[in-house]
Amino acid sequence: MDLGMQMDDQVSEVEVLSHVSVGGFVTHYGWNSVLEAVCGGVLMIGWPLYAEQRMNKVIKVKDLKVALVVNESENGCMSGEELEKWVRELMDSEEGKEVRKRSSSMRDAATKAMGKGGSSHNDFQKLVPLWLS
Repeated sequence: MDLGMQMDDQVSEVEVLSHVSVGGFVTHYGWNSVLEAVCGGVLMIGWPLYAEQRMNKVIKVKDLKVALVVNESENGCMSGEELEKWVRELMDSEEGKEVRKRSSSMRDAATKAMGKGGSSHNDFQKLVPLWLS
């Protein structure tokens, strides 16, 4: 089994997040990053910075409970010790285990929705002809 990868060129975030060695992802909660992490079943630690990222945090952490969020400091920075604390929380705690279960369930639902006959697949099939008309 390939447990690591070396990148010689730029690589897509989807490719990285879908690699078996990735257990978690520190994200700013930008919508693309959130969708890519959900589709990969990757655990998320959120560090929102601006715009829609704060609302995405509320949805992911409070509503869906598929991520953890770091404590925001006054200066917007985080120490290595603080980051380590959150990574351990995500990987080793009971809350982290629950996040893992829900993330896995969301990954399965996203995969089904994107597959042939799934809701996203069907909606896209309806949308393309509208664009072409």
